[in-house]
Amino acid sequence: MKIGVPKEIKNNEYRVGLTPNSVRELVKNNHKVFIQKDAGSEIGFSNSEYKEAGALVINTAAKLYECSELIVKVKEPIPEEFNYLHSKHTVFAYLHLAGDPKTGLELAATGITGIALETVTADDGTMPLLSPMSSIAGQLSIVVGSYHLLKPNKGMGTLIGAMSDVDRRVVTVIGAGVAGTMAIEKAINNKAHVKIIELSQKRLDELRAIYGDENVEYILSTDSSIEESLKESDLVVGAVYVIGKQAPKVVKNSMLEKMKPGAVMVDISIDQGGCFESSKPTTHDNPTYEKDGIIHYCVTNMPGAVPLTATQALNEATLPYILELANKGIDKALDENKHLENGLNIKNSEVVHEGVKEALSA
Repeated sequence: MKIGVPKEIKNNEYRVGLTPNSVRELVKNNHKVFIQKDAGSEIGFSNSEYKEAGALVINTAAKLYECSELIVKVKEPIPEEFNYLHSKHTVFAYLHLAGDPKTGLELAATGITGIALETVTADDGTMPLLSPMSSIAGQLSIVVGSYHLLKPNKGMGTLIGAMSDVDRRVVTVIGAGVAGTMAIEKAINNKAHVKIIELSQKRLDELRAIYGDENVEYILSTDSSIEESLKESDLVVGAVYVIGKQAPKVVKNSMLEKMKPGAVMVDISIDQGGCFESSKPTTHDNPTYEKDGIIHYCVTNMPGAVPLTATQALNEATLPYILELANKGIDKALDENKHLENGLNIKNSEVVHEGVKEALSA
């Protein structure tokens, strides 16, 4: 199969779809791999390294798409790339169609087959290709949240950490999936007082068995419990995910006025439209904005801040699926692997994933 890896062009996006090691494995399996020039150069993967692995380095995006059948990306194609896309292409990437319905429908209209990493499933109900980036985003949420709590960054001027004779600062995490759990763990390690808000009592009980009750609260999610927690919070992390669908708006605008001025809210769910009513997408160049005295961090490609780590983690997860698609062919691979088939979002100019379709028609 002819596999193409374009250079990512989203703001401050330096991840790359395939590492040289992944290219080497694909070439061993008799596939042709095309890499756009400098696709990995910002994270230390040189053009010569890709050539040594067996890839052909292509100078332009237009030529790369023309040569390729399977397009392996990290982030969803953006409108500037749509002219390169045709019905011969299968795109394997994070698509997040529900996060931007208009652009999602325009992408479908290109005729591509779109397999979304974030909706591929596993036997245990987890999302194996979403998990690595969720884990990174969860850890980063405490890093960037703490940074923006600094007074020079317009935060309230608090430090997430234990100081003798000073009360612990409060971190609230809404949603305890992979991203939320990593945020919880990092907040606990940073000696915060952590409020965990989750819809599932079973999940809360599981977390209590792991982390105990010292400086951790386990709260069943309701509008009133979220509002009460926000009043006391320095940092709020939103980590709500519903497979393929827009994230529910669990923090209402009216709740912001009850919060402490200079508090920080980090919306990990922004790729799926955000779980705060006040959220709007931001970039690494301009990551925050203020609303009602609250600092909002809503960067849509958070793991892009650590692109080398993120690329390596992503390739560990995706390479077996890419090999399956290439070795068997797209249709056969989807037919024989129900979990890969669950990643199918777009086919024949239509949105075919039920959850995504519901989100886009809402």
